[in-house]
Amino acid sequence: MQDKITLILDYLNENQTRCSNSAAAKALGITAPELKKLLGTRRPETSWLVNAGTGEPAGYSDEEKHDELYRVSRIIKSAEVLTRNLDL
Repeated sequence: MQDKITLILDYLNENQTRCSNSAAAKALGITAPELKKLLGTRRPETSWLVNAGTGEPAGYSDEEKHDELYRVSRIIKSAEVLTRNLDL
């Protein structure tokens, strides 16, 4: 599971694109709360996973957010799009 989470995080960081927690969790076959637990400590690399409605990483301080988080407005909100892009 951690390998797949790392794959998703690497993809989001490389493409500097936000993704909803629910889309990532669904792509992994787990719940969003389970995903949050598996992500561990809040850090810039995990801040690409956001609330679909607000576009914000839940509970992150400005220091914990990636510097390029708002570079593009696009947010991946579909597990199907994420899995297609990653070949999961």
